Amino acid sequence: MRDLLRDAEAGGYAVGAFSVANMECIRGVLAAAEACRAPIIMQIAESRLPHSPLYLIAPMMLAAARHASVPVAVHLDHGKTLGCVREALELGFTSVMCDGSDLPIGDNLSLTAEVVKLAKASGAAVEAEVGRVGKSEEGGEAEEKIASIDDCVRMDGLGIDALAVGIGNAHGLYAAAPKLRYDVLEQLHGRLHASPVLHGGSGLSDEQFRKLIALGMRKVNIATDIFMAQAGACEGTDIFKNIRRSSDAVCAVVTRYIRLFGGEGRA
Repeated sequence: MRDLLRDAEAGGYAVGAFSVANMECIRGVLAAAEACRAPIIMQIAESRLPHSPLYLIAPMMLAAARHASVPVAVHLDHGKTLGCVREALELGFTSVMCDGSDLPIGDNLSLTAEVVKLAKASGAAVEAEVGRVGKSEEGGEAEEKIASIDDCVRMDGLGIDALAVGIGNAHGLYAAAPKLRYDVLEQLHGRLHASPVLHGGSGLSDEQFRKLIALGMRKVNIATDIFMAQAGACEGTDIFKNIRRSSDAVCAVVTRYIRLFGGEGRA
């Protein structure tokens, strides 16, 4: 992920970070990346693991990355516990997110510092979060918190590679058009070594994405739109037809976002 984000910064585009839940989802994401000749990040959040256990889905994600004809980073999204982060690194994930956003900033910094130490052994990249993205990864209620510039700078000093910043964004579907705090990104511009990350991408307008990328967002997460497309594509009882429909629906969604983020042809 570190290399992909560095290239994105040089090229002025964003790398799509696409959440997966099963084999059909993985195949759809990969098909879009290869058709678009785009580097991507394939990820799964710790909160999803009760449905898609890491020991089962991680080998599929890693195999997809190894067999891909384009660069694919394999990422743990919203790692809340050191145990899960350690397991992901041991399995071969190339980057991990330490999400201590629900902790006081001092505890968030301490937890992230531990993850940076763990990741250093394998050379894996680390993403952290400052402020809080509204709603939980599963769509439950969670109060959003706008990132403090000083806290972002302190977190950046730990040697992280990517930083998710709370700017009024939220996971899941937006009940109303979000009022994003572009001024936070403007104040951070040029002050961080880490690449800014947007969580809660599903539901933003094309114009909002373009402005965010112009302000330096280099990793943009998409999950809800993928899962909704996958679920909506299935019909009837023919499992094999539904496997294909599901993958095709994911491919269509991911293709649109890759092109919108400027990643097409960058591989």
